[in-house]
Amino acid sequence: MNSTETHPPHKRERRKEARPGELLDAALDLFVEKGFAATRSEEVAARAGVCKGTLFLYFPSKEELFKAVVRENMVRHQTEGAEEIARFEGPTAALLQYLMLEWWRRYGATKASGISKLVMSEASNFPDLARFFQEEVVTPGHAMIRSVLQRGIERGEFRPVDMDLTVHSVLAPLLFLVTWKHSMAPCCPSSQQIDPETFIRHHTELLVRGLSV
Repeated sequence: MNSTETHPPHKRERRKEARPGELLDAALDLFVEKGFAATRSEEVAARAGVCKGTLFLYFPSKEELFKAVVRENMVRHQTEGAEEIARFEGPTAALLQYLMLEWWRRYGATKASGISKLVMSEASNFPDLARFFQEEVVTPGHAMIRSVLQRGIERGEFRPVDMDLTVHSVLAPLLFLVTWKHSMAPCCPSSQQIDPETFIRHHTELLVRGLSV
């Protein structure tokens, strides 16, 4: 046999490579189910099928584990969104609707959207994590929406507006959707359910009418 021939990784090696992702998946499940304060590190380890010591080899504290979950499930999508904005060539109204719909499909419609509700309900008890979330999620997200609005103004498609207030006007209904999803939606009859994508299209239509020159 050729000594330079490569072999597929051993099963234990493959398991080790996959372990950080398995820990993040387990942590996401528990954070969304129980909240940050109520989730214990040993529960995360048990759900991932490892011991607590193994968890701390990858993530030295529950706080660092939470940050990794946020970066994997939120920050990554924002980076993708910023790249798509730079490449987009169509009207700004279409770009705005596309971004809002993709935000829902990639984040809002997934289990990870429970992170937003968790932060809103627990941030005041964990100021360091609130500061982290503000710096790595909220501020870049606002900057991304601001860049879309500025694009529309510079192209003569949107009228000049108060940027801060308009950014909040864009994002507030999206936060409503994820809050609804993780609170009242499971309890409401089908006749009172909200179709998120229909809601987002309606919202962007109203926004664009108000923004258009």
